[in-house]
Amino acid sequence: MDKNTWIGFLLIAAIIVGFTMLNRPSKEELAARQHVQDSLRLVQIAEQEAQRLSDSLQFVAGQTATEAETVSAEQQQERLQAAYGTFAAAAQGEEQFVTLQNNKVRLTLSTRGGVVKHAELLEYHASGDSINPLSLFRGDESAFGFTLITANNRILQTGNLFFTPIVSEQPGRAIMRLKTASPDAWLDFVYDLSDNYMIHLSIEAHNMQTELAQNINSLELQWRQLIPQQEQGRKFEERYAQLQYMLVGGDMEKLSESKDDNAKESARVKWVGYKDQFFSTVLIADDAFSSSQFSSTMQSKHSGYIKEYTTLTSVPFDLSGKTPTGFRLYCGPNHYHTLKAYDEGVERDERLHLNALVPLGWKIVSWINEWLVIPMFDLFTSWGLHIGIVILLMTIVIKLIILPFVFVSYKSSAKMKALKPQIDAINEKYPAEKMQERQQATMQLYQQAGVSPMSGCLPMLFQFPVLMAMFWFLPTAIELRGKSLLWAEDLSTYDAVFHWGFNIPLLGDHLSLFCLLMTICNIGYTYITMQSQATDPNMKFMKYMMYAMPLMFLFIFNDYAAGLSYYYLVSLFITILQTMIFRWTLDDKKMLKEMEENKKKKAGKPKSGFMARLEAMQREQQRLARENAKAASKRR
Repeated sequence: MDKNTWIGFLLIAAIIVGFTMLNRPSKEELAARQHVQDSLRLVQIAEQEAQRLSDSLQFVAGQTATEAETVSAEQQQERLQAAYGTFAAAAQGEEQFVTLQNNKVRLTLSTRGGVVKHAELLEYHASGDSINPLSLFRGDESAFGFTLITANNRILQTGNLFFTPIVSEQPGRAIMRLKTASPDAWLDFVYDLSDNYMIHLSIEAHNMQTELAQNINSLELQWRQLIPQQEQGRKFEERYAQLQYMLVGGDMEKLSESKDDNAKESARVKWVGYKDQFFSTVLIADDAFSSSQFSSTMQSKHSGYIKEYTTLTSVPFDLSGKTPTGFRLYCGPNHYHTLKAYDEGVERDERLHLNALVPLGWKIVSWINEWLVIPMFDLFTSWGLHIGIVILLMTIVIKLIILPFVFVSYKSSAKMKALKPQIDAINEKYPAEKMQERQQATMQLYQQAGVSPMSGCLPMLFQFPVLMAMFWFLPTAIELRGKSLLWAEDLSTYDAVFHWGFNIPLLGDHLSLFCLLMTICNIGYTYITMQSQATDPNMKFMKYMMYAMPLMFLFIFNDYAAGLSYYYLVSLFITILQTMIFRWTLDDKKMLKEMEENKKKKAGKPKSGFMARLEAMQREQQRLARENAKAASKRR
């Protein structure tokens, strides 16, 4: 090998080494990864230990009377003591339930694990059930617990231990106490349900220094929850069901809503949200979660569940009991104002930003929802109007806002149509072989007539963010849930009028009437638009494509919320009325006469700088093309 080859190999080796050094994880990242691995190992050990202890207890319970006499009560107690250490008395018991309730939420606490086993929202109902309150989770749909390491190095799960309920004199407050062998040492789970949808949970240690391992300064937390299907449209509900979490500092992260996903987070996490389309369960740390691991798993269509979320993380824990470990658990609706209210009067750095659970679209769209759409919706609903009238009024207001842009766009199209005979004459004068001359003559005609081809497109760009704002707002507005309009029983889901019992690709197993009416109205609007625009007879394919787009919307919006299809239906109907009014008020002959006068006025005037530069570029391109043609002919 020559010298250059050796130099090349050395440079490649240097790049590889440098890249490896730069991408090597820091000490903090390595420590976080090790912490996650240790947490996983502890959970696995605890699960194995729990299974072993369960098998042991079942064996003892299943012994015959003769065998039971052989194993004395003292020996059974010794076994429990060896397995559970100071928590031997909590290893066995009978599950009892304690209910906490306010006017928003009803919680059922279980003495097994000392956790919430059933959360109900009293003001809401599941789809198709107008009697029973909506259940966020119940029974084994949720598992929440901590890993404890006893003084004799036994690894236990709080979910396998029995707590003792302590009567509290304060309403909406309950204490679940995990007792130890020492009468002066215990662990309390204190629940407080005095704050609407927000439950306050405090873990308080009392004289646990000798009962738990001395090196404990954090608790490993495991939280798993199945998300039941609450709405009629499963496909649409899956689209909005998502695990989200906020890092300390305000950055939002989320797992995929369309497939199985997982994430490891070394940064500190402020809250974790298990989100459905309209409801969420959010666990908020008073301090922060650290070394977190999240997963989201899709559930089968016939399981009755949308997704399963899992969180493995850790929280600070003061073994001495001087500083309780505090949480807040939000069990409630994804209602924008309800969630935003938790940041009122809070310092900027301490805000939770729970309103991020309500998807309002991209940044360019979300500010329109926050400052225009939501305030307007709140105003009209405060008048006590029917939700259909509210959407109608919102549509009218939005149409009035964008009316000037629509008028400019229509007027530009009308001018282009009026100039069509002159454009056709230019096309006949300059054949396709002289495309540059044709373009130059066409641009000159537009410039003299005072018409800009872009004037019809730019107004649409201003309308698009407003239209997209409504596209994001209506399907996620919980105010539409359960509200009826005409034949639609629930505007938050599709209004199926035909069911055929089998799935048609792209369309589904039903046909939504509002969506069908919107499609028909859209086809009518396309026909009117095509009649008012100048079209090239050689571009018939594009004409057919214009009619194909409304048909595509039938397949796209068939599963969408009926409220959104109703909005687009009303919006299209108003647009058709506007177009007819524009057509009646704008005189094509008068516009053509004005454009002819503009041509006369600009005939002797110098061209604008842009047009002059454009024509100069075209002339230069023509010159180069001629020179290239001559050079090619000489070579031949």
